[in-house]
Amino acid sequence: MPTPDMPQKAPYPVAVEAGKSYYWCACGKSASQPFCDGSHKGSEFAPTKFTAEESKTVYFCGCKQSGNGALCDGSHQKL
Repeated sequence: MPTPDMPQKAPYPVAVEAGKSYYWCACGKSASQPFCDGSHKGSEFAPTKFTAEESKTVYFCGCKQSGNGALCDGSHQKL
């Protein structure tokens, strides 16, 4: 599996709305970080769907190394 680009070495705090779906960029090439803008087309990457269960601030992974899917798990602290 190819390694994604790392747009930043910290999470992206985003206020999400309950019931709304968000598409997290898994390739790291999107100009709309942390969300997908289609830059992965032609690669092995695909965006990860995240559906908010409640309205709150969540932290989307910015280093693209999280073991928790689209959400930060602190992996950036080991890079």
